[in-house]
Amino acid sequence: MKHFLLIFLLALSLIGSSQAADSTPAKSDPTWLTESRASIKAEKYDQAIKQLQSANDTSSADWNNLMGYSLRKKQPPDLVGAEKYYQAALKIDPNHRGALEYYGKLKLINNDLPGAEALLARLDKVCTFGCEEYSDLKAAVQKYKSSK
Repeated sequence: MKHFLLIFLLALSLIGSSQAADSTPAKSDPTWLTESRASIKAEKYDQAIKQLQSANDTSSADWNNLMGYSLRKKQPPDLVGAEKYYQAALKIDPNHRGALEYYGKLKLINNDLPGAEALLARLDKVCTFGCEEYSDLKAAVQKYKSSK
């Protein structure tokens, strides 16, 4: 029984929690991260872009991911710009789950199923016991396939 409990607790610690747009919030998050997340949650993407531009934290994978996300979701979307920021986020952190998911969704928007599936495979490796980002991208890939 102790062995089972130890394995269960280890599995729980590895799963962790996640926030869809980027990494898990921390109490010490910079102001720009907290504010831009709130704007994104409220679907105020132009406002989020302005907040992110003001911070200009280009060395942060979260910053690049949120910029890409906001550019992809705003109306009209800037898909070329979004791709640039997703690529930058993944250059900084190749295992950034949010960037892998959202870049995969961008690939589907651009009718690049092989590219989306490649990002899904990367997420599968990053998410040892599964994660929300993997499940969401997998569902988007399946929906894309069924619509073709």
